[in-house]
Amino acid sequence: MDPAITNVIKVFILGTISFIVAFLMTPLLTHFLYKHKLWKNKVRQKGLDGNQLEVFTKYHSEKEVNVPRLGGLLVWITPLVLIFLFYIFTFFSDYFWVQKLNFLSRDQTWLPLFTLVAAALIGLIDDILQIIEKPTNRFLNFTFKKFKRYVGGGLSLKYRIVLVTLIGAIGSWWFYSKLGQSSILIPFYGDLELGLLFIPFFIIVMLATYSGGVIDGLDGLSGGAFAAIFTAFTFIAVESAMIDLAAFCLVLVGSILAFLWFNIPPARFYMGETGILGLTTTLTVVAFLTDSVAVLPIIGILLVIESGSVIVQVISKKFFHKKVFLAAPIHHHFEGIGWPHYKVTMRFWIIGVIAAIAGVVIRFLG
Repeated sequence: MDPAITNVIKVFILGTISFIVAFLMTPLLTHFLYKHKLWKNKVRQKGLDGNQLEVFTKYHSEKEVNVPRLGGLLVWITPLVLIFLFYIFTFFSDYFWVQKLNFLSRDQTWLPLFTLVAAALIGLIDDILQIIEKPTNRFLNFTFKKFKRYVGGGLSLKYRIVLVTLIGAIGSWWFYSKLGQSSILIPFYGDLELGLLFIPFFIIVMLATYSGGVIDGLDGLSGGAFAAIFTAFTFIAVESAMIDLAAFCLVLVGSILAFLWFNIPPARFYMGETGILGLTTTLTVVAFLTDSVAVLPIIGILLVIESGSVIVQVISKKFFHKKVFLAAPIHHHFEGIGWPHYKVTMRFWIIGVIAAIAGVVIRFLG
């Protein structure tokens, strides 16, 4: 069989297995989440500027309680299990497809896997801190007095930014020192050499991509957006002959689609920071590995729009004392003008898919 065909089959087999495994895991996960009531105990009332979130609380007064977080566990545990499972299988059989389905490789999947797990664990800590209640026991209050201010509210934005910056620093060092990468490809222009500036540029891109995580605000919205984005990078990785990375991306897509199956309205669970942190930071690494960071803002246009709307809103309120949008991120603005949440979600999906296709085309042509 043509090697190119077997490579494509490998990618799609692994993506399909990922969906099936994640789909079958979900009832166990949701049973655990509901049994232990792992959801927020209060609705968010204030924005980044400290003001009341009138539009948000109007449409989400009951949505953030009694629905568990931690759905993002499904998104990153499935790829983690599969990548090591198929790697272990190679020690027990020399059969062609057993060897072929292994997609753990030093130059393609080590770094995105490390990023996915490390960032997801940080997000998991944040989710747990948002779920648990402040201790009432005096001994516990005294023992954990340095941390109790985070209980019930999660890690502060400052700490999350510091931790994402740290992950970005490790990633940029790996690219620069281990992979020898110091330039980026600009479509229709060529390579742009950055030298040492590659390191801070990488970190800035990761922070910018993470800021797009505010898209996780409506049932199904983030799942559909990230499925389109990672599917686009699957095609780019295949075209770049990075088959293991392509498999990794489609395995992520499979787990995201399984999550989405249970996250469409009414949601069985929310992705939470454990999913968002893992996906956004990993997306940055994938974009640099495929030399496609220049088209990342196009493929991830929904992340750009969402984070951009927050930035514009905060700046406008701070310096001009007026709001540009009824609420930010912008999907809440459309809720505010009367769009049902499912209409916002599906129209955003359409925009995301079209943008992903456009980004892939530009990357191929460029």
